[in-house]
Amino acid sequence: MKKFTVAALALTTLLSGSAFAHEAGEFFMRAGPATVRPTEGAGGTLGHLNGFDVSNNTQLGLTFTYMATDNIGVELLAATPFRHKVGTGATGDIATVHLLPPTLMAQWYFGDSSSKVRPYVGVGVNYTTFFDNDFNDNGKNAGLSDLSFKDSWGAAGQVGVDYLINRDWLIGASVWYMDIDTTANYKMGGVQQHDSVRLDPWVFMFSAGYRF
Repeated sequence: MKKFTVAALALTTLLSGSAFAHEAGEFFMRAGPATVRPTEGAGGTLGHLNGFDVSNNTQLGLTFTYMATDNIGVELLAATPFRHKVGTGATGDIATVHLLPPTLMAQWYFGDSSSKVRPYVGVGVNYTTFFDNDFNDNGKNAGLSDLSFKDSWGAAGQVGVDYLINRDWLIGASVWYMDIDTTANYKMGGVQQHDSVRLDPWVFMFSAGYRF
């Protein structure tokens, strides 16, 4: 009977709160596929092109989270560079755009330090930098050249959930909405153009995580 009681107590201890849940002072990272899905729009010359479109792209997403309390977290989203094709209905793809959208979030985790499933919401700020932007042959044949985009600051929102497998490992899913408004600078027939571009993407990520 004594042996049974000791075993039961040991099992209870292993399955108790600190065995599973996010806790104050804890740091963890997640990694997995992250897909950027723009809800695009444009003004100026680009806005008048029929079927203006920016493709989706999937890259390796990384998040780094510090728990300030059992319920409040601070998260940084990073990723390998995203590569998007820009096109129109009339000409097809005309350019390729590379970007990085690091995003800093303040998060609220529902439940408590004994919860194995932790849904959360977050609000924060996104910074997007653009680089290696080029018109392809279709764009060049249309008289387009010298493409660049202005870096962007904007708000971001997030919902997600973590399932804690054990003390060290977790799996999760999260969705962000990012306010990314920029200016496309390029030349058309040698004349400088400046067009407003709205990307405002949804970002979807499925991840595995490790807690330190």
